[in-house]
Amino acid sequence: MGLMHYFQFAVVFLFGLWYSLWVILHLFLSFIKGPITFVTNFFKKRDVMPPCLNDPDLGSHDFVHLEDVRLHYVAKGDEKKPLMLLVHGFPEFWYSWRYQLREFSSEYRVVAIDQRGYGDSGKPSGVKNYSTEKLTGDIKQLIPALGYSRCVLVGHDWGGAVAWHFAMRHPEMVEKLIVLNCPHPATFASYMRKNREQFKKSWYMMFFQVPILPEIAFWSNDFQFLERALIGKNGGVKSDKTTAADMEAYKYCFSSKGAVTNPLNYYRAAFRYPLAKKDIRLIEKPTMIIWGCPDMALNKELVPLAGKFVPDLTIQYIEDASHWIQQDKPNEVNKFIWEFLNK
Repeated sequence: MGLMHYFQFAVVFLFGLWYSLWVILHLFLSFIKGPITFVTNFFKKRDVMPPCLNDPDLGSHDFVHLEDVRLHYVAKGDEKKPLMLLVHGFPEFWYSWRYQLREFSSEYRVVAIDQRGYGDSGKPSGVKNYSTEKLTGDIKQLIPALGYSRCVLVGHDWGGAVAWHFAMRHPEMVEKLIVLNCPHPATFASYMRKNREQFKKSWYMMFFQVPILPEIAFWSNDFQFLERALIGKNGGVKSDKTTAADMEAYKYCFSSKGAVTNPLNYYRAAFRYPLAKKDIRLIEKPTMIIWGCPDMALNKELVPLAGKFVPDLTIQYIEDASHWIQQDKPNEVNKFIWEFLNK
């Protein structure tokens, strides 16, 4: 890291410490209100897999061994059909693509992965194992391991960031690119520095740079952080598409050892090992952004900024969808994807 980057990281870390004070206060008040419940929920175990995760209608489960990690995935559709690769975000796992696994398997071999550190995939320790280089390297190895040379690449949130990077580095392996609620990586940092609203929305990214405390906050009150993010009234799914059973599946996913720290390491690695200017390249493959509005984490104004780096760009907005767009409004999302694929 250069001197300027050390300074920027130090500033981010200081903001993370500031936000930590508010999180500590919130945790303390929760403990005071019900200490026994607080402790019981903190150590609650989930050893039985929810039935929805074994639904055969979603596809078959399998694993692929890459150079330094084993990835779990769920696949549906004929292996002779083209590959559609689905890459989830934070805090999610393969199950967030349940509506797309069913929808597109008629024409594609649809594969939804657990990214490294998530779900049933391998969980290597250390922040550096979750750098952009590692994440895009997994996709590069995965595609031929599945028997393909290219794919329709679909990413949401952090999966969108991985998809952006991968399309820049390995365009020959991308047929078309579809990104859901994730800005182009070359635009976000500068926009956040200039826009106060986006800076406030990004508080959690800075908070996640602090050790240990984000994990404690995530686990506390029976994964209240997770529940508020996914179905909370201040930014969660706006429809009834995420049920109590679905929510239990998410909690089960993040209950295992390392299942919280490693996803948080995505954010820690992003600030420690940022994108270099030399890695920014035009994406000349047909690309579509689908954006749910309003997004509790990302401003809508970020979307058109990608046009500077993507000549062949289609943008679709869903005004009444949340950040979790492919789960919140699957019919609308699937319709836009079909139109884009058939164009």
